[in-house]
Order: sequence, then C-alpha cells, then structure tokens
Amino acid sequence: MTSRHNLRMHLHQHGIMTRFTRPVWRYSFAIALALVFSTGFANPSLAQRPGAGTTRNFTLWGDIKLDESQREDDRPVTFDVILYTRGNDVFARQRVASNGRYRFINIFNGDYYLAIELDNVELARIPLLISGQYADDIRQDINLEWRAIANRTGGGGGVVSAADAYERSGNNKSLYQKSAREIGSKKYPEAIATLLQLVAADPKDFPAWSDLGMVYFIQKDLEAAENSFVSAATAKPTYLPALISMGRVRIARKNYQGAVEALEESLKIDPKSAPANYFLGEAYLHLKKGTKAVGHLNAALVLDPVGMAEAHLRLATLYNGAGYKDKAAAEYEAFLKKKPDYADRKKLEEYIALNKKT
Repeated sequence: MTSRHNLRMHLHQHGIMTRFTRPVWRYSFAIALALVFSTGFANPSLAQRPGAGTTRNFTLWGDIKLDESQREDDRPVTFDVILYTRGNDVFARQRVASNGRYRFINIFNGDYYLAIELDNVELARIPLLISGQYADDIRQDINLEWRAIANRTGGGGGVVSAADAYERSGNNKSLYQKSAREIGSKKYPEAIATLLQLVAADPKDFPAWSDLGMVYFIQKDLEAAENSFVSAATAKPTYLPALISMGRVRIARKNYQGAVEALEESLKIDPKSAPANYFLGEAYLHLKKGTKAVGHLNAALVLDPVGMAEAHLRLATLYNGAGYKDKAAAEYEAFLKKKPDYADRKKLEEYIALNKKT
C-alpha cells in the first residue's frame, strides 16, 4: 500500500535573449510550494537529523510527469530530484528525465523537503513528514505543465534552460551529456572529472561550472564548490543561480561578509528573488545586523509566503534573543499556519501559549 500525493505546477515565461528565450520563472500551484534557486545550503541550526532512534526504513518514489502539449521544440528536459533534511542537507539526489521515475530507498522517518530542479534552478520544494504510521512505500508524484505565453516581441514563448541555451561544440556537448548521466547515476567522482575536462576546454561554460559546484557540494568539498560557483558567475555575471549558490556556500563556510556581497549582487539582477532575500537576511543575522536581517527576511516572506516560511523561524529566534517574546510568538504562530505538519509543533505551541500577546 502506498501513501500518494499529487502536485500540479504551471510554468510561465517572459523575456528574450539574442537567440534563445531567457527564462523568468513564474508558477501557480494546486498546493503551496516554494520557488527557490538552490543548491542546498542553509542555516545548520535548523537541521533535523531524520530517523534518530528509529529502525524503520522507507522507500519514497514517484513519477515526474511533464505535459509538453504547448512546447514548441523537442529539446530533452532532465530534472534533478533532491531530498533534503529540514536543515537543507542533501539526503539523496537523482537526475530524472521528464516522464521518468525517481526512487529513494532506505529513508528513515523524519522531516524532509522534496525539491525539483532544472539546470540548478529549484522549481518547487515540497515539505514531507514521513511518519512511522506510513506504509513502507510512499509515493509522491509531481505533475508539471509547460505553459508558453507570448514574449515581448509577440512571438511564441517557451522555456529554454541555461544548459540548452549554452552552445557547445560536438565534443563538449558529449562531455556535458556524459556528466549528466554520471550525476544521475551518483558517480560523482567521475562527474567531477568529466566536468573539469569540459570547463578546461571551455572556461566560459557557466552551466558546467554550476553543475561542478553542485557536485562538489554533494561531496562536501565546500571550498571547491565555492570556487566553481565563482567561476560560473565570472563566465556569466548575470547568472542568478550561481550568485545565490555562491552566497549560500559562503554562509556554510561562515564567510558571512562574502555571502552578503554575492547575495546583494544577486538582488541587483532580480530584486524580487525570495531566496536571495532570505539568505541575505540569514547572512546579516550572523553579522549581528538585525535591522537589515529583518528587512530581507520579511521581503522573502512577502515574495513567497509559504516557500520562505522558515524565515518566520529565523525572525522568531532574533526576537526571542532580543527579549521580544511576544513578537517571537507571533512569528511561530504564523509559521505553524503555513507548516501545520512541523515536527516540533508541540514545542512551538508551548512557547506561543506562554508568550503570545493577549
């Protein structure tokens, strides 16, 4: 018996480049999801280690279904499906073609996020609480619908990924496809070797640099990951995913001022980036610049109220430390309204009951 959930995602695009359409992503969902540019770095203090004290193993699987009826080309689309702990540590990762299937085995009960990415851009993030009461086999399908709209020139629309938009020679194209297969098979050392060969042949290949940073992160080589994201941003200074990933890995490396520099640059490119605001707020928290942190965390919540819900937790921590327990209680209450299945809900409810302003 499986536990099954369904999700529908609508993709929209605006804008145009010289030869390829430049994606600016917008989505509407049947259930609330985050639109997050991500490679998997966040505040370690939020991490919850799933499965502590349990002997149960689960299998999480599902189909990635992409309705391509409105597409105007036949370029292959490959997604990364990532299972994160609530602290944003990568628990498992698979590369799956559209209309393919992912499967994660040997998962302990606990609190997770299931994310889906296209070319290092996180399209959605689904909160998952795997309870000991679930069946061993848990199904989470993801249904995506490609919906093109007219671009500014009045022509046809459609999303073209950064990896597809970057023109490669025949040999380099083969190397990129080889690295994708290696990442999909979790052959990370081989993928690193292939991507290093590719960027040595073409140092301007920013999607390859970004993939390299992602794989280095999975291998927990944060210095190499940061250097790769720096190279991606150097090759294409307006490549937003690389800048945000650079900021996040710098937070993980406790280089908070460096994170601020990268994330502020990302907001120059897209002031309405909820993730950039969130992580900039996080960096300012570490630098003890509370006023700036509050501004950016609240901006993230305005831009993406549910996807950035954990900003409420960061604000609550800040207010509690400053002695404003009633404000902290209000943030916890707002968080629980958005994340009712939060694993530590009881603890937050106890805090709210003691400190809520009446």
